[in-house]
Amino acid sequence: MDFSKFSRRDFFKLAGAGIAASTVSKVAMAALPEIVTTEQANTQAPLHPNTGRPYNPVVTLNGWSLPWRMNNGVKEFHLVAEPVLREMAPGMKAHLWGYNGQSPGPTIEVVEGDRVRIFVTNRLPEHTSIHWHGQPVPNGMDGVSGLTQPPIQPGKTFMYEFVAKRPGTFMYHPHADEMVQMAMGMMGTWITHPKNTKFMPVDRDFVFLLNAYDIDPGSYTPKINTMLDFNLWTFNSRVFPGIDSMVVSKNDRVRIRFGNLTMTNHPIHLHGHEFQVTGTDGGWVPPTARWPEVTTDVAVGQMRAIEFIADNPGDWAFHCHKSHHTMNAMGHQVPTLLGVKQSDLVGKISNLVPDYMAMGETGMAEMSEMNAMMEMPLPENTLPMMTGTGQYGAIDMGGMFTTVKVREGLTRNDYKDPGPYKHPKGSLAREVMNDLPPVERSQVTVPEGGTEMSVRKPMGDMKH
Repeated sequence: MDFSKFSRRDFFKLAGAGIAASTVSKVAMAALPEIVTTEQANTQAPLHPNTGRPYNPVVTLNGWSLPWRMNNGVKEFHLVAEPVLREMAPGMKAHLWGYNGQSPGPTIEVVEGDRVRIFVTNRLPEHTSIHWHGQPVPNGMDGVSGLTQPPIQPGKTFMYEFVAKRPGTFMYHPHADEMVQMAMGMMGTWITHPKNTKFMPVDRDFVFLLNAYDIDPGSYTPKINTMLDFNLWTFNSRVFPGIDSMVVSKNDRVRIRFGNLTMTNHPIHLHGHEFQVTGTDGGWVPPTARWPEVTTDVAVGQMRAIEFIADNPGDWAFHCHKSHHTMNAMGHQVPTLLGVKQSDLVGKISNLVPDYMAMGETGMAEMSEMNAMMEMPLPENTLPMMTGTGQYGAIDMGGMFTTVKVREGLTRNDYKDPGPYKHPKGSLAREVMNDLPPVERSQVTVPEGGTEMSVRKPMGDMKH
């Protein structure tokens, strides 16, 4: 659904009659901001402000921003903590906990200096709270259950109120039964925009959270006691090929913000461009302290904002550089069988295990090829370890992987997927044929010091 086509009144009507029974009185509930919810898993259009101070909105990857109402100069939001059904990618759904119909919850966007009031209604089966990660707030608004506030019991609504003092990229998440609630997907992004709309302007501004789950193939609910051995590494609770591309116009200045609420660090890598880290959850990095990178590591509990000029057209990979984090659930507990001839075993094992399939004799890429040809049987509600296809076949990726699509001639608010990149003539890697350019004869340079070397003609290594 394209939220940009709806008026604020129409947008609030999306909540419909879906307010569940609670112990909050009907009179009190009627006075709160209306509940806005969505279960869609695609990237929604940016929410341009029509009340309050102006700002340049962000685009939440596979998510959306939460509308608000102005009440005597205070910006009011309504978050609902509740069980949600999240599609991880087409073919797999998970029973998670989140906010307003999704996990992660909707992005909250405010402006430096805004007085903000957030109502939090608890529809979970246990108590909860919300911590505003990185926000300088009064101690009683910090959201640590038992320490700074009583827990929000099921059916109750609490009110948080403070001034958004420092611009930057932040998060929100529970500080109550964290092991369960965060493992179930309870988190969201908070953006405090600078009051000066000309401060560090960019043309496209994306944001998402890194999170992880352990969901056995065939099941729907995460295992909450897992500490490190997760099998689904996600951007905003989505895995490739369910993660949308980030579409930008050539020569745009692009900002990508991401926060890490998994249990390990993630080296995030962009192909085709170099970038600078321009922000953390501690604030913006001064220009004199920045340096060029193509990979930046984000530790647990940290935020990063990177910026680059999209001056290189194409479909560029953007992913975590830990190889197991770009694989899905079927990638775990599979033995290494490189070079092992299994054909004589398949028949015998199949008699005992009817669904047995030989895997990995020549490498695991064969799994994505089998998936592309619909030859690989899978348990219910799971995904192949490597999946997704491009214009040249299987992509051999999963998990924390997507693309940055740089195109010429896009309008400012055009985020539609433009389809595969059309490579200019002569710019595509290809098989060596009989049309190579002529070779100039040159001497082989041998290092000084009498190093022993041998030279072989290329044809000598080829089998006919």
